[in-house]
Amino acid sequence: LLMKLFSAFNTGGSYEALGYGYGPGIGEDYDQIINIISRASGAPVIAGAIRYAADAAQGKIIKVTTEEFKAARDAGLDEIIANIESSDVEKTDKEVSPPPEKTVTEEISGLDILTLDDAMHTLWKEGIYAETGMGCTGPVILIASEDEEEAIRILEKNKFI
Repeated sequence: LLMKLFSAFNTGGSYEALGYGYGPGIGEDYDQIINIISRASGAPVIAGAIRYAADAAQGKIIKVTTEEFKAARDAGLDEIIANIESSDVEKTDKEVSPPPEKTVTEEISGLDILTLDDAMHTLWKEGIYAETGMGCTGPVILIASEDEEEAIRILEKNKFI
């Protein structure tokens, strides 16, 4: 978020003029380098993103990533993931109906993308209207301002945040 603000500062906020885009996006078994730009990215940011992708390719980022994932797995990554997946975060009934729709103006961040819908359904079961979304820093739950405190309490109680 700060990167976007600082990047757009010199243009009056109309487009991003500084930076290297968002990336590289890396993951296990990726065979391509993924760098992301946004519709607000100006030519300087796009040029920077291309340079960044080239630097990543020259630095053999795919090879490095493969080695790092192997080291992480050897160090117990699979067990850590299994513990998270079997944690006591309550899985909710996907058939729960939403409460009456409200205008959502607040967002709650810090949620795992894999449990985002479960978090929303948990709020619905408690009578709080919520939507899911993607903020600048990751997945978010969108709620009405008058429901924010109660929604946070419910999400904390159910170990979503």
